[in-house]
Amino acid sequence: MLLAVPMGGAIGVSLGMLGGGGSILAVPALVYALGQPVRDAVPMSLLVVGGSAAAGALSHLRAGKVPWRSALLFGAAGIAGSFIGAWFNRRIAEEALLLGFAVLMLVVAAAMLRKQSRKQDPDAARSCENAWRERAFTVVSVGLGVGVLTGLFGVGGGFVLVPAWTLAMGCPVQVSVGASLLVVVLNSAGGLVAHGGVGSIDMGIALPFVSAAIVGAVAGERLGERVDAPRLSRWFAYMVVGVAVLVLTQVLFLDGPTST
Repeated sequence: MLLAVPMGGAIGVSLGMLGGGGSILAVPALVYALGQPVRDAVPMSLLVVGGSAAAGALSHLRAGKVPWRSALLFGAAGIAGSFIGAWFNRRIAEEALLLGFAVLMLVVAAAMLRKQSRKQDPDAARSCENAWRERAFTVVSVGLGVGVLTGLFGVGGGFVLVPAWTLAMGCPVQVSVGASLLVVVLNSAGGLVAHGGVGSIDMGIALPFVSAAIVGAVAGERLGERVDAPRLSRWFAYMVVGVAVLVLTQVLFLDGPTST
């Protein structure tokens, strides 16, 4: 219970600063540190991620840093994909889910380490807003794929979204973060519905986790304007690799996921 607050805060800070990343740590934290079964940890992760992302998205929207039309199209495709992912989640063994999650973490870390930073353009949000017309197929296709990951692993998708938006749609990182947070809210809501709502969630753990994550997201958005984002992104990628190795070790060589 006490661990829920610092873990939630750390995840919120990551979401606020980077538009993603912290959510990929939520499921391992819930399973290994807080003793939640994998299938309960997935919807709880979506609640935590969606709540904290909503707080961060509001700050970015007020600052005019969100290409919201493109984000809504992306999010709509992601909601459809989340139902597909949730269908697979209910049919895959917990050990296989965690193995797939660990592999995904390694892929994401590699993408974060390769990602090139870009200078902020004052008109970036306006130019990226046209992506929903000029690159509609790309927006829908990538959004659908991110939604599948959301439903399958209980992640909001921001850690995939920021590199995708930056590289595939030509948006600077600063704008991609705002768009990512809005899409994460939509994807998390769709994934939570696909998993049957909040009926299986332990609110005694979820509420302090979500509350701390929301506070962390607001603080992270403000810190993101002052911290060297490329360096932070690299260090976070290293941390993701470390967590992935721990999950692989637990599943392959120890006693597997928690089942209580």
